Amino acid sequence: MSAFAADDWARSEAMPSEEEIRRVRQLIDRVRADLGGLTAEEQAQISEAVAVVRRSRTTMLGMPRIGPPVSDAHSSESV
Repeated sequence: MSAFAADDWARSEAMPSEEEIRRVRQLIDRVRADLGGLTAEEQAQISEAVAVVRRSRTTMLGMPRIGPPVSDAHSSESV
């Protein structure tokens, strides 16, 4: 097997199938419809929960934050 063939195989296996894409789109549509039926208070609670999860994931994964950098009082630049 050539390296080129392995690359094609890996690429095709990494991509979701059309069926998988269709099913995820259907799930997204169902969730959006269900969210639309919630009260404003319920929607606010879900928004806050999503924000908490996103903040914790950003911290755990060490992903860059969106926005201005936070100053670090312990960094060598501030000494």
